[in-house]
Amino acid sequence: MIAPSVTLTTTGHPVHPDLREDFRRFSEPIVIEDRVWIGSNVVVLPGVRIGYGAVIGAGSVVSRDIPPMTVAMGVPCRVVRPITDEDLKTRNP
Repeated sequence: MIAPSVTLTTTGHPVHPDLREDFRRFSEPIVIEDRVWIGSNVVVLPGVRIGYGAVIGAGSVVSRDIPPMTVAMGVPCRVVRPITDEDLKTRNP
């Protein structure tokens, strides 16, 4: 599930300005595994893998891989907790 205003960007630019002189850039795939939920206004950067069943909180910037069955959020996006059977009883992340 992907909420409104999510940005999946597979292209980036080098950090060092000398390498940007001739508009160099790189592209890396984004992998989103099954049963992932990505909240509104999330930005996913090049080369990231979001693991099976993960939840990404609204407004996050995902710059690193997110493990399966975790809730992650923030800028930068960090894992805040695992998803467990207790989550079958509640709606809240």
